[in-house]
Amino acid sequence: MTNIVNHWIGGKTAEGASGTYGPVTNPATGEVTTKVAFASVDEVDAAVAAAKEAYLTWGQSSLAQRTSILFKFRALLDAHRDEIAALITAEHGKVHSDALGEVARGLEIVDLACGITVQLKGELSTQVATRVDVSSIRQPLGVVAGITPFNFPAMVPMWMFPIAIACGNTFVLKPSEKDPSAANRIAELLAEAGLPDGVFNVVHGDKVAVDRLLEHPDVQAVSFVGSTPIARYIHTTASAHGKRVQALGGAKNHMLVLPDADLDAAADAAVSAAYGSAGERCMAISAVVAVGAVGDELVEKIRERAEKIKIGPGDDPTSEMGPLITKAHREKVASYVEGAAAEGCEVVLDGTGYTVDGHEDGHWIGISLLDRVPTTAKAYRDEIFGPVLCVLRAETYEEGLALINASPFGNGTAIFTRDGGAARRFQLEVEAGMVGVNVPIPVPVGYHSFGGWKDSLFGDHHIYGNDGTHFYTRGKVVTTRWPDPADAPAGVALGFPRNH
Repeated sequence: MTNIVNHWIGGKTAEGASGTYGPVTNPATGEVTTKVAFASVDEVDAAVAAAKEAYLTWGQSSLAQRTSILFKFRALLDAHRDEIAALITAEHGKVHSDALGEVARGLEIVDLACGITVQLKGELSTQVATRVDVSSIRQPLGVVAGITPFNFPAMVPMWMFPIAIACGNTFVLKPSEKDPSAANRIAELLAEAGLPDGVFNVVHGDKVAVDRLLEHPDVQAVSFVGSTPIARYIHTTASAHGKRVQALGGAKNHMLVLPDADLDAAADAAVSAAYGSAGERCMAISAVVAVGAVGDELVEKIRERAEKIKIGPGDDPTSEMGPLITKAHREKVASYVEGAAAEGCEVVLDGTGYTVDGHEDGHWIGISLLDRVPTTAKAYRDEIFGPVLCVLRAETYEEGLALINASPFGNGTAIFTRDGGAARRFQLEVEAGMVGVNVPIPVPVGYHSFGGWKDSLFGDHHIYGNDGTHFYTRGKVVTTRWPDPADAPAGVALGFPRNH
């Protein structure tokens, strides 16, 4: 019998009423295992109404109450991390160890939210004028929404809602319809931790649900992670409806390898960063720029390592890489490799014919490696979101840097070198929001914010860290005068107030 994933509204499961459902498949078998309810406009409105009602008390609750609940949630999340990872593997396809890593990175932001009291401290200046004090405080926005992608069904929501609710907001999550179960399990754990009904809600669905959240007058802010075209749409539409928006888009992350680099370390890093999670992550390295004469040797080292990767079902402990999320996505990724040679690429490894015995209907694709890729090739220009690594050649550091900076994306980048001066130049000169020096996937820790530049970010705020706190709160400045009983009446003064 096929399972049904319903909504979570007002602290309990809400059965889908629209009559529309989407399929959820096990990527390793291609079998439809679950149906997910797609929300109607009325169902989205019900979730927002529940969040608005809950905000009346949650927005006035004490910091101690909020963080106490988050501490309990953290303990429950830690205790159930294997269970949540198993849900991710079953619906996304990533190997269990990778799914566990995703939960661990989400826990980092829950940790940050548990200590939100420090970040919400205000400022006070006394005696700015005679008996006048000025204070700055930050207050929650109200109902906020998160729209999250399929590649990290637990981690990316946890980049948003723990900080949002710690700041006093209430939250409506619209997770990916491709792997929805982790979101509902997280909602159950939040309720078990004592979170009041309506503070956290989950609505599943498609564009109908997304568009209603973007235009709903009671939604004050929208957070999004996904592809660049959709990020641009989210930003434009939500902003037009007066909302605060942080919309993180796609990427084409480059790794610059200088001639003095440790090539074994660089090859290890390139393989790990390009093919981990089957390349389905916005921080994957998808383009290596080899500088000078090291290109041939580096490509050979990458090929040797890539050929040894074991691809199989995510619940097999021996598997290092799993399948892609859907059959349609698998075909799209394969098309870039199949058309690469005609666009001038040298196909070193072609993984498009890969399959797994006993799981022939799974969404399998093997490792692909393309060398001497021209910047005009589609495999280079587009975000592929699969296990395809492009290698480009440059004669000098300056040429490699210019190539990277010409990309419309600016999410993450890395440099591999032993030269501290070159690394320092790179981190200052490269046009990207996150930079790694001999670190291939420079995802910041929870107390530093995550976000890119150019077409990788729409909006002014990065996600989590200090930017997350600022995004989910708004500032207020209070100027106060308490007259001394002995003061004579000040009288009427129509001039500009004086500070002395």
